[in-house]
Amino acid sequence: MSSVAHTRAAGPGDTPPRRGDLAWFRQEFYRSLTARADALFELTDAVLCADGPVRSLVDLTLVAEHRRGHGAMYDALGQGRVELQRLRRSLVSLPLPRSTDGRIVLAVDVSPWLRSDAPTSADRLFCHVYGRGKGQAQLIPGWPYSFVAALEPGRTSWTALLDAVRLGPTDDATALTADQLRATVGRLITAGHWRDGDPAILIVADAGYDITRLAFVLADLPVELLARIRSDRVLRGPKPSRIPGTTGRPPKHGPEFALNKPTTWSEPAHTTTTETTRYGTATATSWDRLHPRLTHRGCWADHDGDLPVIEGTLIRLHVEHLPGDRDPKPVWLWSSATGASATDIDRGWQSFLRRFDLEHTFRLFKQILGWTAPKIRSPRAADRWTWLIIAAHTQLRLARPLTTDLRRPWEKPFPPGRLTPARVRRGFRNLRPRTALPASAPKPTRPGPGRPPGSRNRKPAPCFDVGKTAKPALTTTIRQ
Repeated sequence: MSSVAHTRAAGPGDTPPRRGDLAWFRQEFYRSLTARADALFELTDAVLCADGPVRSLVDLTLVAEHRRGHGAMYDALGQGRVELQRLRRSLVSLPLPRSTDGRIVLAVDVSPWLRSDAPTSADRLFCHVYGRGKGQAQLIPGWPYSFVAALEPGRTSWTALLDAVRLGPTDDATALTADQLRATVGRLITAGHWRDGDPAILIVADAGYDITRLAFVLADLPVELLARIRSDRVLRGPKPSRIPGTTGRPPKHGPEFALNKPTTWSEPAHTTTTETTRYGTATATSWDRLHPRLTHRGCWADHDGDLPVIEGTLIRLHVEHLPGDRDPKPVWLWSSATGASATDIDRGWQSFLRRFDLEHTFRLFKQILGWTAPKIRSPRAADRWTWLIIAAHTQLRLARPLTTDLRRPWEKPFPPGRLTPARVRRGFRNLRPRTALPASAPKPTRPGPGRPPGSRNRKPAPCFDVGKTAKPALTTTIRQ
């Protein structure tokens, strides 16, 4: 399969990858490597063609597709360069999955690269990690990365990764996520995936995000935000109409709506029931124009003037059963859209369930592709390795309709187009010779002398503290 000129026709029918997309992306990926390109490109091919999960970087140099030594590989990660803007534009230029109504659904989530035993690595933060037992959550030092991916309709383990940003000690998580989403949506519009008159792009997120702040910052974009909120939140209803003849200051907020107190609930706007094969009967109840009461603290501490009223739709999702749980608790969702219909409510909670497909991608990254396996010291080298893994995953997605299923005798056969990422990776070595191979052959060289035997390291690596290094100067403001 030779490399040909890549032309993209946007639209819902452009969802499946075409035969020329893989060769085109491999060429663009190679051009985005502006330093140590050959070594970085062959390292990515080694990740795709290795037998079994990636356990260490040095093992990848023994793969036949990696024709250079281990010194060149470490030098490429330490001194190589990746033109991220060009690579990001290449990712959004590819066909993207869409929902059944042609809407683009994006998911944003954070996954940590744990580095608890790396005191010489800079920019580490305390990452929240769940343990195996109940209430076994821990805070472990590491590098948290924020990922943005396009989701496919239906149950699948595939996602289309579009961006990744590492959260640093001086970054505000909400502000960084807002800038990341704004840049991603802008590239999607520039690439022609969204035009005037198309349905708004839906962005789904799990609990932990300040969804109302994101909705306020991204209000000028054609997006709708949907996220899970805590079950102990207290929202407010719309401002009641003023009764003629009353005096005093008019109220700004309506009555309270406590999620854990059914006595405070008002009459719902819509109630729908859906029969599912995995969860039984799913009942979704929605309330329109509910908003949180904001205060001048946290991210709103430096807001000038009166705080805004950010209204949205509240959704209560209750399913009949979960795997291993016969009495599941309801899930509360908040959407930035108002006036939603019953169809919009069903589409919203079903899109939120598809957000968990991103967890399969994180598992593939860590357990198969070896994203967190290397003991890399420099955060910049970690960023390069992260983007190499994203490029490898994108090639697996583009090779999905081209790969032959090499299943084990005890594995069930999958229909065409339904292979998992691990199954596609198993047959990528046979597909690689028929696609673009832009890396040049290695030149003969000699290894360096290294440190003389018996000499000591006179420049030990410095150690760095873990956690945030910048704190807000103002946390609470008293307004008269």
